[in-house]
Amino acid sequence: MRIVSLLPSATEIVCALGLGEQLVGVTHECDFPAHVLGLPKVTRTAIPHDAASAEIDALVRERLQKQRALYTLDMPVLERLRPDLIVTQTLCNVCAVAEDEVRAAASTLPGRPRIINLEPTTLTEVLGCLRQVAAATGTEDRAEQTIRQLKSRVDAVGTRSACLTNRPRVTLLEWIDPPFSCGHWTPELVRLAGGIEGIGREGQPSHSIRWDEITSWQPELLFIACCGFGVERTLRDLPFLRSQSDWDKLPCVQSGRVYVVDGSAYFSRPGPRLVDSLEILAHALDANVHPLPRGLPAAVPATHPLPSSS
Repeated sequence: MRIVSLLPSATEIVCALGLGEQLVGVTHECDFPAHVLGLPKVTRTAIPHDAASAEIDALVRERLQKQRALYTLDMPVLERLRPDLIVTQTLCNVCAVAEDEVRAAASTLPGRPRIINLEPTTLTEVLGCLRQVAAATGTEDRAEQTIRQLKSRVDAVGTRSACLTNRPRVTLLEWIDPPFSCGHWTPELVRLAGGIEGIGREGQPSHSIRWDEITSWQPELLFIACCGFGVERTLRDLPFLRSQSDWDKLPCVQSGRVYVVDGSAYFSRPGPRLVDSLEILAHALDANVHPLPRGLPAAVPATHPLPSSS
């Protein structure tokens, strides 16, 4: 089977099912596992690589308003790859090629490849996506084994969190300029890790929020996982947050509990590494209760306790 993936999380699912050698094409954003970096790229983006966060937000809003996709297919490459199966998603118009374009493209390809649309909004549904891909590729046994391993790790975090006597107020941002709440599976991850997400809602999309929503919630921990950004790129936007009114008065700032993580690799990708995301988040919430598994990066502290006035 010749498989083309149209989103990074699908690429990771395909590889988790042991189908890496059958993957023949990926998106320009697919970077894990490392070997997929050498595969042909079947998508292009309309977002300039050096755009500021506010510019990206404005471009996304403009494109969505005009119903114009941010990503497009590279048809000559796709035609050359002659896929049997295309894995894409219909959850987010920002994150992948538009469904209509995928279907129109598939109808012109030799053999009319099968299309699988993934649309998870919760962690359980993300695990269900492994079954969905497995059913199309004959890897059901591998999927069930992988799901059992992932659920065991999730359950271990949940069991440890149940012992916590204090559940901190958490705000997890998916974008800084302007601020966006977390959404879909991420508030669920916060709950499982032992925190209380007061702005994002489980199973609901992320959305832009006012700064006073954050100051009203008074988060004890601020966790920043910008969609599509790594740690270094996210840190460049922190001055925007620090310039907001009453920033220094937030409990999370005063205690030095503002963290940044690679949102591109984790949290934004509804695939197997959401469990890694949970473990990274849980460790940031309480390192004594939640040890960081070997090989995972700790969240990066983004601020320090304010100096004492004395």
